[in-house]
Amino acid sequence: MAKKVKPVADAATKFVNRASAAGGDYKAGVSNAGQTWSDHTAMSADTYAAGVQAAIGRGAFQKGVTKAGPQKYQTNASTKGANHYPEGIRGGQGAYQQNAAPYFDALSGIVYPPRRPRGDPANQARSIIVQTTLHTKRVAG
Repeated sequence: MAKKVKPVADAATKFVNRASAAGGDYKAGVSNAGQTWSDHTAMSADTYAAGVQAAIGRGAFQKGVTKAGPQKYQTNASTKGANHYPEGIRGGQGAYQQNAAPYFDALSGIVYPPRRPRGDPANQARSIIVQTTLHTKRVAG
């Protein structure tokens, strides 16, 4: 005799209803978990790399994109994404400032060669200096 399974729509509705009411539980669970998260995540670097390589080997990224299709991206980006984008940007302001500051400092230390007339190939040197400065800063950490 086959086991009777509830309709997936019922399970999805129950999941959304219960998860929507669990914000306080979520916050309580993560409030003091930073060190544990950091320790366990750092220790799993090899497992992460192996999982990513396995996914690459089976073409999981491309398969996932193909399965989702362009409409899923458009719908989710224009609804969920548009609603959460401003809040995420506001929440990330401090991190942006902290992480971008070293690059701004590096750019402010550039001594540019003199600007040449428009179209002069020597002007490319100005761009190359910026590229090299930013790349050097990025790989140095």
